[in-house]
Amino acid sequence: MIDTAMLMAAGLGKRMRPLTATRPKPLVKVAGKALMDHALDRLVAGGIRKVVVNVHYLADTVEAHLQADGRGIEFLMSDERAKLLETGGGLIHARELLGDRPFFCANSDNLWIDGTQETLGMMQRIWDPDRMDALLLLVPLARAHCHSGQGDFHMGPCGQLSRRKAAHVAPFVFTGVQIMSPTLLVDPPAESFSTNIFWNRAIEAGRLFGVSHPGLWFDVGTPRAIPVVEAMLAHG
Repeated sequence: MIDTAMLMAAGLGKRMRPLTATRPKPLVKVAGKALMDHALDRLVAGGIRKVVVNVHYLADTVEAHLQADGRGIEFLMSDERAKLLETGGGLIHARELLGDRPFFCANSDNLWIDGTQETLGMMQRIWDPDRMDALLLLVPLARAHCHSGQGDFHMGPCGQLSRRKAAHVAPFVFTGVQIMSPTLLVDPPAESFSTNIFWNRAIEAGRLFGVSHPGLWFDVGTPRAIPVVEAMLAHG
């Protein structure tokens, strides 16, 4: 059973301004709760007991918030105060803290609600390290609430993923939640870089897979998304 996760919490939150002028994006409140607490609720429900959190912008406030958390989670800080490393660089920087077993990785600015199954448990049942380097939780583009993109991936009948082609629409959006093998975290191309580098390598090897999320998902990237999300949550 996977019991470790990385929670991405180091971004500058530029799209969430002015709310992020005085607080980091993971601590912006939605439905009365900090965004990162919504993510932590789902991680705890999925059996996660150790969470590595990368910090950069207003890092002290994130650390203080986690120190006051009463869920019994072990939090390990991956300190990026000196330089923001982007998602891929952040994973490399946290590599030793994550250990040598597969782990979950989740963005702190997306909010998801379980469908008919507990989401992380569903992903673990599908996860197959013999065939996969990463398993991405996807949502159909038509159900990607508050999301303005054109989709990210096509998914084959066995779950293998391929990229959206330029000037085309893809049927699935990445939710910010994935299982990753630590074997993928090698040969960084630079100090700061995107997780897309790891995904591209996995696609070339035929080892990037996805699963469709049957529940709700919200891209809480801007202030105007917050009242939309809160209204939908209030009405079920």
